[in-house]
Amino acid sequence: MGKTNQVIADFCIVPIGSSQTSVGRYVAEAVKAFKNIEGLDYEITAMGTVLAAKDLDTIFAAVKRAHEAVVAEGVKRVESTLRIDDRRDKPRTIDDKVKAVKKYLKQA
Repeated sequence: MGKTNQVIADFCIVPIGSSQTSVGRYVAEAVKAFKNIEGLDYEITAMGTVLAAKDLDTIFAAVKRAHEAVVAEGVKRVESTLRIDDRRDKPRTIDDKVKAVKKYLKQA
């Protein structure tokens, strides 16, 4: 990632009412929809996607594009969760946050 961000968010999108139990295809469409947004970093995890940007507007633009992409796949209902860490006292990256936890694990 390497970029310095102030807003880091955890985003999970779930299509409701599709005929399949697997949602991977829809998640892929959601990611494709926002992957080229300028100033957005992201990391796919097993249970959601971490988004990072310098401002909230970029995060919200990514979420909106993801919703529109899943609806464009024929899904009639989309449910999402979004947790936002908007840290204003110092710049952070996704990797910084992970390294901070790993540092404490080594001390235990």
